[in-house]
Amino acid sequence: MGSDGVRKPRFLCLHGFRTSGEILKTQLHKWPQSVLDNLDLVFVDAPFPCEGKSDVEGIFDPPYYEWFQFNKEFTEYTNFDECLKYIEDCMIKHGPIDGLLGFSQGAILSAALPGLQEKGVALTKVPKVKFIVIIGGAKFRSPFVVDKAYSPPISCPSLHFLGEIDFLKKYGMELLESCVEPVVIHHPKGHTIPRLDDKSMTTVMDFIERIKKEVSI
Repeated sequence: MGSDGVRKPRFLCLHGFRTSGEILKTQLHKWPQSVLDNLDLVFVDAPFPCEGKSDVEGIFDPPYYEWFQFNKEFTEYTNFDECLKYIEDCMIKHGPIDGLLGFSQGAILSAALPGLQEKGVALTKVPKVKFIVIIGGAKFRSPFVVDKAYSPPISCPSLHFLGEIDFLKKYGMELLESCVEPVVIHHPKGHTIPRLDDKSMTTVMDFIERIKKEVSI
């Protein structure tokens, strides 16, 4: 509950490929406490232990996890259905979950889940995802997932962070085209969770005030 008596928006936070919930928590603490104090963030580890080298080795300590596995073209996924069921179980366990916040692989999932839920493909046992925060995200490329996740466009409020030198930037731009009135923050960094300058801080706080209205006590 916030100081104004309104329940804080609760996000299930989905970390990046071959990292962990604890690592995402550390990464998000780049953001000012005044932002974090307005959110109820729930961090979980992905269901599968990392099956190869992690890009964060030497920066963050293991263990590392991954949400699902994929081919080089990112068109075929292994353990995808198991991943969706696991996220649903996490939403039940830690509910009520209002929205999803994701980075990298977690962002790709977070952006797809509202559409998959609407089509009855995923999250059928939990309340509707009301809003999403996407950091370094992109779209799935499998025709089956694309058809279900992005058509019709994602209509819930969405906040997107796009890094100027992020290798996923052009794919993040494609994702914007599948969202209705997305809120976008551009930052000069690469594939990372950026610090917030004054302008982006204002945008984030405005988005938080907007989504608070979607949260019932």
